[in-house]
Amino acid sequence: MMFSGGPKALSSTVLYCQCCYINKRYQSLKQLFLRVYSSNFCSCYNNLTQVHDRCGNNRGYDQMQKSSLSYRIFHKNFHAEKNLSSDQDAISSSVCDKVSTKDSTIKDATFIQNLLKVHESHSEVESALAQQEILVTKELVCEVLRRHQSQWKSALFFFNWAESRQGYSHDSHAYNQMLDILGKMKQFKLMRQLVESIPSEKRAMVVTEKTFEILLNRYAGGHKVEEAIDMFHKRKDFGLKLDNVAFQTLLRSLCRYKHVEVAESLFYLKKDEFPPDIKSRNIILNGWCVAGRLYEAKRFWNDIITSGCKPDLFTYGIFINSLTKAGKLGTAVKLFNTMWEKGHPPDVAICNCIIDALCFKKKIPDALVIFREMNEKGCEPDTATYNSLIKHICNIRRMDEAYKLLDEMEENGCHPNARTYNYFLKSLAKPDEVPLLLKRMKKSGCRITGDTYNLILKLFIQWDYFEGVQSIWNEMEKTGLGPDQRSYTLMVHGLYKKGSMDKALSYFKAMISKGMIPEPRTKLLVKAIELKEDANDHQSKSVTSKNRS
Repeated sequence: MMFSGGPKALSSTVLYCQCCYINKRYQSLKQLFLRVYSSNFCSCYNNLTQVHDRCGNNRGYDQMQKSSLSYRIFHKNFHAEKNLSSDQDAISSSVCDKVSTKDSTIKDATFIQNLLKVHESHSEVESALAQQEILVTKELVCEVLRRHQSQWKSALFFFNWAESRQGYSHDSHAYNQMLDILGKMKQFKLMRQLVESIPSEKRAMVVTEKTFEILLNRYAGGHKVEEAIDMFHKRKDFGLKLDNVAFQTLLRSLCRYKHVEVAESLFYLKKDEFPPDIKSRNIILNGWCVAGRLYEAKRFWNDIITSGCKPDLFTYGIFINSLTKAGKLGTAVKLFNTMWEKGHPPDVAICNCIIDALCFKKKIPDALVIFREMNEKGCEPDTATYNSLIKHICNIRRMDEAYKLLDEMEENGCHPNARTYNYFLKSLAKPDEVPLLLKRMKKSGCRITGDTYNLILKLFIQWDYFEGVQSIWNEMEKTGLGPDQRSYTLMVHGLYKKGSMDKALSYFKAMISKGMIPEPRTKLLVKAIELKEDANDHQSKSVTSKNRS
């Protein structure tokens, strides 16, 4: 098949390329590519560009034409015409690798995910894996771990299995993913064992700032404050500095999970070692705000003012947020207006805070006034601005206005996120409206998150649409975004309310088998189901005994 030769030949080439890619005939694509390469460069490259345009979104061919390595070698040989055969090998190898690697990773990850789901015994999984020719790569490991974020047992088994494969060694991404999974599932002993088991010769390569951020967050989130502080001081053992940035990471982790007293004590205790700046002060102030402790927030605000440390926009934003959360909207608006008057214009985050507070107090018209004034004063609204308005307008079921805001949002270049569409989902009244909204969501380029899946799951259960429940459950498994602890909790409680106690118990048992820790309310509910079943069994046996007598 010749490449050059007019429109008819070009059309045939386009069709041939498309057929090869659809049928995964990468070797044929490779041969065509080399044929183009070995003929006259200029004319063939022009035709190659036309093929790319005609192929549209043909991913395989697009990668082939855009490959930086291929492009470099084209120009090198066009000007030098040396070592043609070795360069042809380099081109074909690069092209075919790029086309097939991603597909191969997804295929292998899906296979491994299904194995882990079908076989409860890890020895059976290991035996099945031994029979397959699976190339363990960093991309494959990360993809499999991503699909098991809420199933720490399966994730840890695969993580250990992959590490034992010859020619493979975990990088920082794999360690960080595994540590995060263990911390999320409250497996702190295993999390510590894993990080301390990293060989000393590898620590400098795999232990990063992100690693310690994950560790501190998970310890603080599990209320393991002493362990978090202890892990912070172990940074030196892993070749990392104990500097102000690292200290702020510790303060942020503690404050995020409401251990603000400890964070403030450390802040003052370590002031000689880690000189206090406005960023560290903002972290503590924000901690009191998030904890809902307005008195402490005011005290710390006054400390900042008297310390001579000049408040920045974040300081104002945090304190205004604290006032609004405490219901002091009038004081917050007054401080907000003072910023404009004193020539310290608030940023979009502060405007969003005031808009959200006004909407919460049912003062949507006032919020819309600030929203319209933002552009006039040079402060452009962002996605969070629109989300605040959409959320509250959806709550009062003014759906026409909400969709107008969504249209305006997209026209102004603000990309809706999963939270935007979740507000619309909560306002839906029947199952057949869900696919239409999801279609718009995907069209806008917004990815569905685990929270969105769980919201749809909750809605389908409420609507008794169990065909949809199963469909969403399967899709969550397929994408790796669940089912998580929240998904199982929804199923257990939802099925109980619908009277399906046996099914509720089966989901609870599946949840436990995956190493998930149920909420206290779920444990109480299951205990009530078991007591009820025991009572029914006892009553049934009594009736049978009476009938016999």
